[in-house]
Amino acid sequence: MSPTIAVAGLGTTGSHVVRHLVDELSPPLRLRLHDSDPDAQNRAGRLVGERAPVEFGSVLGDRPPEVAILAIPCGDHASLASDLLAAGSHVVSISDSPDDIDALLELGDLAHRVGRSLVVGAGLAPGLGCLLARHAGNQLDAVDSINIAKAGTAGPACARQHHQALKQPGRDWMGSGWELRAGGSGRDLAWFPEPIGARDCYRGALGSPILLHRTYPEAERLSARVSATRRDRLTSRLPMLRKPHQDGGPGAVRAEVRGWRNGRVETIVYAVAAYPSVVAAAVAAVVALRLTAGQGPVGASGLSEWDDVNLLLADLHRRGVPFWVFNGAVG
Repeated sequence: MSPTIAVAGLGTTGSHVVRHLVDELSPPLRLRLHDSDPDAQNRAGRLVGERAPVEFGSVLGDRPPEVAILAIPCGDHASLASDLLAAGSHVVSISDSPDDIDALLELGDLAHRVGRSLVVGAGLAPGLGCLLARHAGNQLDAVDSINIAKAGTAGPACARQHHQALKQPGRDWMGSGWELRAGGSGRDLAWFPEPIGARDCYRGALGSPILLHRTYPEAERLSARVSATRRDRLTSRLPMLRKPHQDGGPGAVRAEVRGWRNGRVETIVYAVAAYPSVVAAAVAAVVALRLTAGQGPVGASGLSEWDDVNLLLADLHRRGVPFWVFNGAVG
C-alpha cells in the first residue's frame, strides 16, 4: 500500500505543504488532511484533485500515517506529536515557538523507543536556516559563532507568533551557558537578497539557537534575530492592532557562520529570499518525503543534525528555492 502522509493544519503554510506533496507523487502517496475549519479542508482537497487518494478527519485515523506534518498554530505540537509517535508515525513539526521546541525535544526518548523520527523546527527559521548553517559549518574546521536572521511571515498564525516573539526574551548561547536577552533588543542590520534588502533585526523568542546548540555545543555564540520596524517593536506589547494578511508576502532567511579553516578565520553567509509560507512548506514536504523513504535520524532532531543536509538542499533547489552566497551571487 502507498505510504500515507497526514497534514494537520491547512492554513497558508499547510496548503502549500499539500501543493508540494502532490507535485511529487513518486512513489505514490496517500494524503490525510485535517483542519478544524471544514472550508480549509475542502480547499486543500481541491488542490489535490485526482492526483492522489485523499481522506479527511483525524490525523491518526483508523490507521496511523507513516508521516504526519504538523502545520497547526503554535502551542499544541508536543501533545499531538506524542500521540502520533506512540501510534508509530514519524512526525514533522513546523512550529518555531521555543516553548513548542523545548516540549518536542523532551519527546526524544519516546521517539527512540518506538524507532521513529521527530523532526523539530522544519520551517523557515528554524528549518531552512539550520540547513544553511550546517552546510556552511561543514566547510569549516571549527565553528565559533552562528547568527540566523529572518524577515517576513507566512500566514496569520505565523504573524501572531512573530508579534509574540518580539515581546519575549530571546536565548543566546554564549559559550558557557544560555543568556536571556530582552525581546526587541540587539539591533543588527542584516543584508538579505533582493527584494528584501537591508533590514534592522532584533532579538526575540526564536528557536534556531536551541536547535543549533545540539549540533554545535562547542560554539562560542549562537543567536537569532528577526526583522522588525519601529512600529513592530512599539506595538509588540499590545494586542495585534489589525488582522494579519492571509499571506505575509516575500521574506528571507540568512545564516552567518564564523569559524576557522586551515588556521584562518573565515565567515560564510548563505541566504534565501522567497515567500516564507512557500519555503517553510517545501522544507516540511521534502523532509516528510525523505522519511517515507526510510531516511532521517531516529529520535528528536533539528535539521542541522541531519547528516545528508546536501540532499535536502538539493531537493529544495529542484523545487525552485533560490540560494545565495554572501557576495550576492546566485549559487
